[in-house]
Amino acid sequence: MTVLSATVLRPLAACCALLVLAGCATTGERHPADPWEPGNRKVFAVNQAVDRATLRPAAKAYEATLPQWMRNSVTNFFKNLDMPITIANQLLQGKPKQAAQDTLRFAMNTTLGIGGLFDPASDANLPVHDEDFGQTLGRWGVPPGPFLMLPLLGPSHVRDLPSNVFNRFLQPFYWYNYGNERWISLGLSLLDKRARLLPLDATLARTYDPYGFIRDAYIQRRLYQVWDGNIPERFLPPPEEDFEEGFEEEPVTLEEEPAPAEVSQPEEPAPPGAQAG
Repeated sequence: MTVLSATVLRPLAACCALLVLAGCATTGERHPADPWEPGNRKVFAVNQAVDRATLRPAAKAYEATLPQWMRNSVTNFFKNLDMPITIANQLLQGKPKQAAQDTLRFAMNTTLGIGGLFDPASDANLPVHDEDFGQTLGRWGVPPGPFLMLPLLGPSHVRDLPSNVFNRFLQPFYWYNYGNERWISLGLSLLDKRARLLPLDATLARTYDPYGFIRDAYIQRRLYQVWDGNIPERFLPPPEEDFEEGFEEEPVTLEEEPAPAEVSQPEEPAPPGAQAG
C-alpha cells in the first residue's frame, strides 16, 4: 500500500463519500463479485448481532476507560508487531526500497519506541506502508475470487483466505507460547481495532444497505491496496455511457413573424387662429 499521506487520504475520502451516496439507493441487482450474497447476508446478520451484544459495548467501555495517549500506544504496539508481515510481502512483491524503509521503521520503533509503544519513526518522517499476502497474490495476478463474509472475521475474498494463515506465522506473538499472553494480546488487539471503528458506526447506520456498503467499500479498498492506488484500466469499471449519446439534435427552424402593421396617427387639428388667417 502507498504511503498514508494527504495525497492518499484525499482520494480515499472521495471514494467514501461516493460510497455513502451509493448506499442511499440500490437497484436490487446482485453484485457480480458476490455470487454467494444470500449466505453472506446471513453471516453478516449474525456478525452484527454479536457486535451489538459484545464487541461494540466492550469497545465503548475501552474507549471511555483508557485515555487517548494510552490507546495510541496500544495501536502503535500492534501496528509495530505487524511490520514483519509488511516487510516480507514487500520483498515478495519486489519492493526492496519500501522493505528497507519499513525494516528501519520496525527497528527504530522497537528500540527507541520501547517495544513499539511510541512511534519515533514517524517523527523521523519515515513513510508508513501496509502489505499482506493477499495483496502479494493480487500483484502476482491471482484473481480475488468471490466476495466472502466470514463469521466473526468480517469481509474477505477467496484470495485472502491463505493470507490469514501466512500472516499468522509472521506475527511475533504466534511464536510466543508461554502463558496466556497470546490470547490477551489477541483480545486487546480486537478491542483496539473495534474502538477505532466506532466513529464509522453513525455513517453505517445512515446507509440504506449496510451489507452492500461494507462489501463495496471492501472490494474497492482491496483493489486500491493491491495496486498502490495505480489501478490498471482493465480492473476499472467501464465508463458510463453518455445519457445524450444516440440522440441527434434536430435543427429547429423558427418561422419569422410578420412585422406589426404601422398604425397611422390622426392629424391634430390646427388652432383656431391659424384657420382664420
